[in-house]
Amino acid sequence: MGIRGLMSFVEDHSNEFFTDLKLRDTKIIIDGYALFHRLCFSSNLELRYGGDYDSFTDVVEKFFESLSACKICPYVVLDGGCDISDKKLNTLKDRAREKIQMAHSLSVGGGGYVCPLLIREVFIQVLIKLRVRFVQCFSEADRDIMTLANHWNCPVLSSDSDFCIFDLKSGFCPLNSFQWRNVNTIKGTRDCYIPAKCFSLDALCCHFGNMNKVLLPLFAVLCGNDHVNLPVVETFLSKVCLPLGAPSSKGRRHHRVLGLLNWLSRFADPTEALDNVLKHLPGKSRGTVKKLLCGSMGEYLQSQGRLQDFFQHGAYACPDTWNPGLPPWVLAALARGQLSPFISDALVLRRTILHTQVENMQRPNAHRISLPIRQVIYGLLVNTPPHPGNVTWDALPPQPPTFSEVERINKNIKTSIVDAVELPKDHSDLSKLTELSLARRQILLLETLKVKQSILDPIPAALKLPIAVSCYWVQHTEAKAKLHHLQALLLGMLMGPLHAMINSPDEEALQGRGAEMLYEELQRVKAQPGPRLDLDTAHVFCQWQCCLQMGLYLNQLLSVPLPEPDLTRLYSGSLVHGLCRQLLTSASVESLLHVCPEAQQLYEHMFSATRSCAPAELGLPKGKSKKRRQKKRGTPRSENRVGTTLNARSWHEGGNRFELLMVGTLEEHMEAPELE
Repeated sequence: MGIRGLMSFVEDHSNEFFTDLKLRDTKIIIDGYALFHRLCFSSNLELRYGGDYDSFTDVVEKFFESLSACKICPYVVLDGGCDISDKKLNTLKDRAREKIQMAHSLSVGGGGYVCPLLIREVFIQVLIKLRVRFVQCFSEADRDIMTLANHWNCPVLSSDSDFCIFDLKSGFCPLNSFQWRNVNTIKGTRDCYIPAKCFSLDALCCHFGNMNKVLLPLFAVLCGNDHVNLPVVETFLSKVCLPLGAPSSKGRRHHRVLGLLNWLSRFADPTEALDNVLKHLPGKSRGTVKKLLCGSMGEYLQSQGRLQDFFQHGAYACPDTWNPGLPPWVLAALARGQLSPFISDALVLRRTILHTQVENMQRPNAHRISLPIRQVIYGLLVNTPPHPGNVTWDALPPQPPTFSEVERINKNIKTSIVDAVELPKDHSDLSKLTELSLARRQILLLETLKVKQSILDPIPAALKLPIAVSCYWVQHTEAKAKLHHLQALLLGMLMGPLHAMINSPDEEALQGRGAEMLYEELQRVKAQPGPRLDLDTAHVFCQWQCCLQMGLYLNQLLSVPLPEPDLTRLYSGSLVHGLCRQLLTSASVESLLHVCPEAQQLYEHMFSATRSCAPAELGLPKGKSKKRRQKKRGTPRSENRVGTTLNARSWHEGGNRFELLMVGTLEEHMEAPELE
């Protein structure tokens, strides 16, 4: 949620409403959504190229290292999807429009803040790696966070102004004053602490004539939050004379906040104040408005959920008001973050929102390419049996197998209707989906991605899904992927294995300094500042990320028939874009990889797999027999590499004048049949 203007108002009165803390040796409840946004936007990360997930990972790890040094025990709580009322839809659409404008600004060299598409999934993987306890709520997390913090009597860390309204026993620490990069030591001891500020609800109420704190939810609703934006509230505000108190420049900036708080401080309780609001409204609308305002005020009460049960026992009860009769395995997977809120929105609302990236706004949105994958996901979700006790769902007429998607069109949004794919009967009961054999689930995944299992056999387990997704991506002419795009993408995928080799305790894994030298060279490419963003290249990689996102979601829904890849070092936008520039000018894949034979062999396996699925439009060769190629080129077998011997500039500029040498180092690649 969020209350318009409130956070900046209380921060302008920091000396009055906040106390200084030396935070250490305590539990803390962290708003996960607020944290990963804050770390993404306040860490000088590159946002134009679709995400430097490795850099983001490093920032997240350092954040939790600071907490550990101060003996602060974090519990991260993440938002889930929307509840069945879908009351935030208009707010979500407004944010989608704002995100499109910011993405467009970034794409043409301006400023803006757009989270990379897979930032949430990367964040969760880092939490798992660091063994940080976390839970994903079934809908919005604010009330659950408040309830858990009060149960454990510990502070909340967030940037959401709604936590200025909740009555928190141990207070609310805003992220922008949480100095985790500035860990201090208590004088004369070895004990560390993080300087922070804690908001005092009592101080706010005292400032406004000792107003009753139970009036604050009504203030939030009247001021405007994510749930309420009624024209009739504007009617009330236009008719009532809001007392501003002492005039000041800050008062003018926060006219509504200051005026409403002063006005509400006159009343003893919410009932009296609400009656005074309603008398300024037309009589025919009072009943409806009262019901809506009271319902919205209820969003600031303690929740029914007991997150402490999840952290102690690994499960907690789903609120009856949200649960549309989902199978127990789905509820458990949602709580553990093993299924995305995208899945719960599709299940509960049959509506999803496709987030815009920094892409070419003149082209169809990048998510179009992954539509066939989403249709299979919807096909798996469409026949969810309704809960027998759920009146809301029972009252609905039979639903057609369609879903609505909020997506970008040019620089605006539209809602599209999408048909779900009709699947075999044994796939259509979500409650029994986990009972399907691994082989059946894997077949469905690979058929959706249009790739054969045998193609993935040489690929390491951790990279099978990304390569399968890449095979799907190169098959779509809509992607307009070129050779240098594919080469750069696969080279970028080497960063994870190289990082693992360098940090391996096994000295033999390094095989000299080859892995380290290659890793350093790729880091150098990543660090080089680029010119103006190449929009076509950006769009191609945005499309790949959309394919990977939906491939991940389908794989999760099928209970991971392919191992979940490590996203933290799978894609670095700055690196991949930098490699594209180099491959079009001077470098070749061979010149980059010759220092590390292990990485070169892995690259060859990945290139061979994706090549086998590539259409002619990609510009990859269809191959010739070994003897004919060697006779024509006179090239020794030992010098041939899959996709490495010709730089992309020659291929890009020379068209059909060049034929890439596609023979691999392994015997089976040497004998590979010609592609049709």
